[in-house]
Amino acid sequence: MKKDIVSLLPDELAAAMAELGEPKYRADQIFRWLCRGVRDFAEMSDLSKALRDRLNEKFFIYRPTVLSKQVSQMDGTIKYLWALRDGNAVETVVMSYKYGNTVCISSQVGCRQGCAFCASTIGGLVRCLEPSEMLDEVLFSQLDSGKPISHIVLMGIGEPLDNFDNVMRFLELVNHPRGMNIGMRHISLSTCGLIERFDDLAERDLQLTLSVSLHAPDDETRSKLMPANRGRGVDALIAACRRYTEHTGRRISFEYAMIDGVNDTPEHARLLAKRARQVGAHVNLIPLNHVEERQFRPSTPGHMKAFIQILEEAGVNVTVRRRLGSDVDASCGQLRRRMQKNNAASEALD
Repeated sequence: MKKDIVSLLPDELAAAMAELGEPKYRADQIFRWLCRGVRDFAEMSDLSKALRDRLNEKFFIYRPTVLSKQVSQMDGTIKYLWALRDGNAVETVVMSYKYGNTVCISSQVGCRQGCAFCASTIGGLVRCLEPSEMLDEVLFSQLDSGKPISHIVLMGIGEPLDNFDNVMRFLELVNHPRGMNIGMRHISLSTCGLIERFDDLAERDLQLTLSVSLHAPDDETRSKLMPANRGRGVDALIAACRRYTEHTGRRISFEYAMIDGVNDTPEHARLLAKRARQVGAHVNLIPLNHVEERQFRPSTPGHMKAFIQILEEAGVNVTVRRRLGSDVDASCGQLRRRMQKNNAASEALD
């Protein structure tokens, strides 16, 4: 079977070249071409035709194509729906800030975690993305948009820690100095709380930002919203966060979607403040994006203001995420879900 050459690290490419009887510098040439986004070995003009033919026999290159591209008229946010080699699709969002351009990428096709307010998990998990597919989300978002990417957040479709090995290899590739060279401190990884992987991640000491999608500070509320909490619990999650912070020296961020009448009471705010202080976490409040298939609504401005006041009075560092791309379905999973519904409607008509 042919191998996915875009998922190979430079030392692995060097080993592959040695097997072919080629000098080591060929691996550097190939890696540079791959990082430029070539779609075919024939584009590697400084390689002999004989070598290009041999590469084509042993490896494949498959790049994503744009199924849909939406550009916000409000803030320039770009939402991509990429077609993958097997006919599946994932979403990527490019957002511009004062400090640079951030790309929000997906790590899986679908998601098995079942969060009650999320569009990404409707229909469950289809498959995990390969390292090359995640890398291409970053690279081709940059190439197509013309915006140099300086920051990455793994907060799109899927749970990154449920695709642990592929995500770790992607991080090596995108961080490589001869590749896109995006620093680990410019990368955030978001998890719903698969705490069995926290220690594994900490051991790698990657210096990225771990963003924990908390969304409720108590087990009763969190288990209703997030099935991943069942069998783990908030206390165990906080303990895992503390170990991670102590090992890496990196501050954790708590992501908290504000849902009207569900997790936005003063009692929730006070308990969240306690949880944040336990690990020195930053709290990032997120105005909920409404999903058609879900019954939840965003918190009212009054509830949001009161919630923030309680956190600040408790000494918690808190910010409110800017709502970017609200006119282009920029919350996770909505564009893919719309495509699925349209496809289902077409099949029904057939």
